[in-house]
Amino acid sequence: MSIVEPGVAPPSLPSAGPKLPAPRARRSWLVALCTGWLALVVLAALLAPVLPLAEYGVIAGPPRGKPELSLDGLLGYDVLGRSMLSRLVSGAQASLLVGVVSALIAFVVGSFLGLLAGFLRGAVDTVISFVTDTLLAFPPLVMLLALASVLRPSAETLIVSLSLLMTPTFARLARANTLRWASREFVMAATNMGAGLPRLMGREVLPNVLPSVAAYLPVVIAALIVAEGSLSFLGLGIPSPTPSWGGMISDGQDLISRFPNLVFVPAVTILLTVLALNIVGDRLRIRFGEGPR
Repeated sequence: MSIVEPGVAPPSLPSAGPKLPAPRARRSWLVALCTGWLALVVLAALLAPVLPLAEYGVIAGPPRGKPELSLDGLLGYDVLGRSMLSRLVSGAQASLLVGVVSALIAFVVGSFLGLLAGFLRGAVDTVISFVTDTLLAFPPLVMLLALASVLRPSAETLIVSLSLLMTPTFARLARANTLRWASREFVMAATNMGAGLPRLMGREVLPNVLPSVAAYLPVVIAALIVAEGSLSFLGLGIPSPTPSWGGMISDGQDLISRFPNLVFVPAVTILLTVLALNIVGDRLRIRFGEGPR
């Protein structure tokens, strides 16, 4: 054992290591590009009535005309001579309306059902879980085709069908997150202090459940846009003359060998939009969901 003499400073302890600056979160340029593309699509859909474009049903050029240096003819013309750009912008309104509204309805209803099932448990959990498992047992495309064949094809029919399809998914996500948060100490403390059921569910559990469940909204919207495009391609979606991205692909499929732009333009638009939603959704799940941080 070493003895320190009086008046002599004790030897300094070795430092734990160099001090490094706190790591800063890197901003992905890919996420920024995807966010910019989604913002462009949403703005185009919202501002479609005031954009200097011909109406989507007006003949603006020669049938199957090639792209030209004009706003209406920037992407060419369809089989009747209507502006592809105008129909693409109007199709964004229909596709985004169906995808976003259906996802929001499924999110609200599914989160409410999952919250009830996870918090009340017992018979309520058994009934809700049985209903959601039954709906999830049906193949999605078969269910959509069955509903579309029974009901009149319209945007309202698509919204109801797609909402019914995605509600069980949100219900299961909300139930799993509710089970995790309902057993936390602050919920038990609120229960011991005499908080009622509405306060426990609405003030203590719900604010913690919603971010994790809402992080999946972009991915669900992407899936619903693909589903709407598939039904419109099969003639069971939004009826003509209202344009949709899937309907535009269906209109040009017979001429794809000679005029590939009739299919290529809406197909690439769907691809970029769905890809952007998936990438943004992955980032949100990492930030608010259960993914690695």
